[in-house]
Amino acid sequence: MDASTSLADFAARHPRLFVLTGAGCSTDSGIPDYRDINGQWKRPAPVTLQAFTGDELTRRRYWARSLVGWPTMATAQPGASHRALARLEASGRVGLLLTQNVDGLHDAAGSRQTIDLHGRIDTVRCLGCETRTPRADMQQTLRARNPAWAALEARAAPDGDADVEDQDFAGFDVPACSICGGMLKPDVVFFGESVPRERVQAAYAALSEADAVLVAGSSLMVYSGFRFVQAAVAAGKPVAAVNLGRTRADDLLALKVAQPVGEALTALAEQLVA
Repeated sequence: MDASTSLADFAARHPRLFVLTGAGCSTDSGIPDYRDINGQWKRPAPVTLQAFTGDELTRRRYWARSLVGWPTMATAQPGASHRALARLEASGRVGLLLTQNVDGLHDAAGSRQTIDLHGRIDTVRCLGCETRTPRADMQQTLRARNPAWAALEARAAPDGDADVEDQDFAGFDVPACSICGGMLKPDVVFFGESVPRERVQAAYAALSEADAVLVAGSSLMVYSGFRFVQAAVAAGKPVAAVNLGRTRADDLLALKVAQPVGEALTALAEQLVA
């Protein structure tokens, strides 16, 4: 039985899937991923919450790179994996889609039963008054305050970042909240930050109702996602993964398909959805 047939057989035997997705689903949309096929960082690890909130220069550097990198996120369109998962949900085969991605592309593709585990990069949150505003508005403000930076170009990095180096970040002008003067942060879970409890509880509740887990495009190196695979296995639910390269859960998987995730999920949808 080839990989595509094995995956279709797995899904047919487990008609209500809990799907966990990662960066591999969005690489076809032009958004770079963090890790190589061995699960190792391709570039320095992302900024931590503690560094962002505790060091002004780190915060200026973050927003400067974000100004340059945001257009990649703002213009990204759903790829084959997003469309295939939306088809599978519409056919009743996906109970919940839990994504570790922050790009909103599953939602844009039409998936509705979703939880953005790590938040959404298209929203900015004030750490003072908790007001949330569109990231697009923040981009206009950043460009107006830093016109020289607006003309820079750099290679795209994951999650709206850009590989901007050899610049003096000390002069970059970062706005404060217009309502309370508080610190502004993307409404995403940074390293060193906890996932909101209500998201975790909702995901566990959906997992309890699922027949099996399908991991798509994730190495599962981050514990916030890996724990759901651990919980599934502990509950006797089988786990299949579609991923190029090693995952943290390789020894827990009932099935692993080492194919590009868009290709594999498109074939799965075509086989299962009339």
